[in-house]
Amino acid sequence: MRWWDIDPVLELEKDLFPEDAWSRGMFWSELAHARGAAATRRYLVAEEDGRLVGYAGLASAGELADVQTIAVARDHWGTGLGGRLLTELLQAATAFECAEVMLECRVDNDRAQKLYERYGFEPIGFRRGYYQPGNVDALVMRLIIDPASEEKNHG
Repeated sequence: MRWWDIDPVLELEKDLFPEDAWSRGMFWSELAHARGAAATRRYLVAEEDGRLVGYAGLASAGELADVQTIAVARDHWGTGLGGRLLTELLQAATAFECAEVMLECRVDNDRAQKLYERYGFEPIGFRRGYYQPGNVDALVMRLIIDPASEEKNHG
């Protein structure tokens, strides 16, 4: 993701997350940490025929990574795009040398929870009223990255 992607990202963000959409400033702030040798973020977009159809972002701090966002245009639900975006984020977490990846997911978002479970994430708790202004709880999920399996799969 680059600065020129922010406008189409915001359009998709507002469509998918109308109550708790990120602001332009939030995306600018994240992208400020996504370039150069000291980068701690990885943000990417998916395009089809010149149209932005998905995006995702990951933040890292030490051995911990956090999936900040994954979004897929409604007309691309069920195509595997969410899984491809998540795979890219998990590869970034490995490149950042993170040992585990955390995320929050709305408790009412069954589709996302099933995606994360397929990739090995396990529920570990809740954050009450995390999503505002709707006061929706978040399910906290964690994936432990096994360096041995990464070496076997990619080495």
